[in-house]
Amino acid sequence: MAVRTRGAPKAGGVNPNPNASTKVWLFSLLLTLQYGAQPLISKRCTSREVIVTSSVLACEVVKVISAIMLLAKDGSLRKTFKEWTLIGSLTASGLPAAIYALQNSLLQISYRNLDSLTFSMLNQSKLFFTALFTYIILRQKQSIQQIGALFLLIIAAILLSIGEGSSKASSSHNPDEILFYGIIPVLVASVLSGLASALCQWASQVKKHASYLMTVEMSIIGSLCLVASAYKSPDGSAIRQHGFFYGWTLVTWIPVILNALGGILVGLVTSYAGGVRKGFVIVSALLVTALLQYIFDGKPPSPYCLVALPLVVTSISIYQKYPYRVRKKEL
Repeated sequence: MAVRTRGAPKAGGVNPNPNASTKVWLFSLLLTLQYGAQPLISKRCTSREVIVTSSVLACEVVKVISAIMLLAKDGSLRKTFKEWTLIGSLTASGLPAAIYALQNSLLQISYRNLDSLTFSMLNQSKLFFTALFTYIILRQKQSIQQIGALFLLIIAAILLSIGEGSSKASSSHNPDEILFYGIIPVLVASVLSGLASALCQWASQVKKHASYLMTVEMSIIGSLCLVASAYKSPDGSAIRQHGFFYGWTLVTWIPVILNALGGILVGLVTSYAGGVRKGFVIVSALLVTALLQYIFDGKPPSPYCLVALPLVVTSISIYQKYPYRVRKKEL
């Protein structure tokens, strides 16, 4: 039997607890900052010599340690693991863990072959796949206003795409490399993320599986899958030849730790608010990325980005204010 995270919402999605609402906003804000900063930090702190599998595995180890520490701090560590079962773990976390392991590897490849804003813009497409899989798996419907809010996000994403596309024309990168090692991996990762997010929401809200416990389980299972897949892969050969920490420096740990903490926040936001609302965080992170690029790279936000800003803010406001309400005929 799994332990339910305190304050987690019922399967319907909306939590009337005001403390839980405060936590949703706090976790969402922190996750927005993490998503927005991750591409820039990864580019600056991870050299191209670093083996992708090593950084992903290190991230999972940090995630497990952090989640166990949070369970201990919460006072539920002993009770959680006392009631843990293998079947319950595999049911709730097995498939999402394998999916996320593949997704993380694809994202690591994309980080290195796309500029930060393009990566973030494409990465937001996971919102639509999350909404699709959430409806298929959980039958979670959207109100007319919420559908309109999603369309506002589409418009904002298109504006960001046009603005970035105009600046990308002068890039000296190989177009084939950008397509096959940048764009395609991040889009496939978005599809996988949408599916895994819906499965995690199902485990948390329907199966009542605790968020921190799911983080531990998924990290361990995902790591085992990654090690098995890397055994005969180029990354596996590179690790055996050069060592696990080949190309690493002290600063390489910064994006690894940041990404691990982001993974824990993803679990909390999904547990408290659902996968679709987590998607709004990703789109909001585009604006954070644009701001950070201006601060640290001297690259001013495009006019398209400035137009997209109020659209994103408006869509978030509408989506939160007009949730889907069950009609009497549906009861």
